[in-house]
This record gives sequence, C-alpha cells and structure tokens, in this order.
Amino acid sequence: MKHGEKAEALFRNGYNCSQAVLLAFSDVTGLDDDTAAKIAQSFGGGLGRMREVCGAVSGAAMVLGLVKGSNAPDDHEAKKAHYKLVQEFASRFREMNGSIICRELLASTGAAKGLDPEKRTAEYYKKRPCPEIVRTAAEILDEMIGNN
Repeated sequence: MKHGEKAEALFRNGYNCSQAVLLAFSDVTGLDDDTAAKIAQSFGGGLGRMREVCGAVSGAAMVLGLVKGSNAPDDHEAKKAHYKLVQEFASRFREMNGSIICRELLASTGAAKGLDPEKRTAEYYKKRPCPEIVRTAAEILDEMIGNN
C-alpha cells in the first residue's frame, strides 16, 4: 500500500490527521507504531483541536525531521536547509489545499466548534476533507523524500 493510501486508511480507522501521516511512514522513519501514535497525538485537529497548523502538516514535518533532519544543534547550514525543506512542503501543501491552517481548511465544512474531538460517524467523513488531506500530504512527502 502506498503511503498516501495508508495515511487515508489510518485516518478513516480513527487516528487523527497528524498520527495518520506519521504512522503511514513508519517503514521509512523506523518509529514503532505505538511511539509514533503517541508523539503525533497532540498535533491532531491543528494542535490539540485548537485549529492552528493542520495536523497533517505537523505529521509531515515530523517525517521530514526524522528522514532529512540533523541532530547537530550548532549546524546552522543544516538547520537552514531543513527549514527550507519544511517551507517547500508547506508551500506545496498550501498550493494543493488552499491553506496549512486547520480552521481555514475546515471553514466551509460545518465542522463542530469547540475543543473536544467529534465522534467519527459516516456524516463526519462526508463533510470532512481530512481523509484526502492526509493522503495528499503523504503523496507530497513521497515526492520530496524520493520515495515514490
């Protein structure tokens, strides 16, 4: 199964947007599913359902960090190059989806207000672009990390 398809399936199975993207790339990142799900959980719903940066974008940034990041705190050039990579991802994501901000992506969907997660029902999936968003985030990642 391709990463995009896997991310969409994970989201449809109840994982949040950030978890779906990070978990879809476990074969590339080397993270076990339990650790990946816990790390990414806080970023769902635009960071704890506050509707800030889309969780799929945050999950993708985690994948980029694990695959292309540096662990040298004083390597300015590596940091600069990595930030450019994240910015490229964000630009491509924005171009495809119109925004990287969760509340803007969901503005016309009638998504429930508030800080608590919604129940996953058939109606939830009908009004949400999220399954497609996590799929496209994973597809962009595959192109960027040369994994397609």
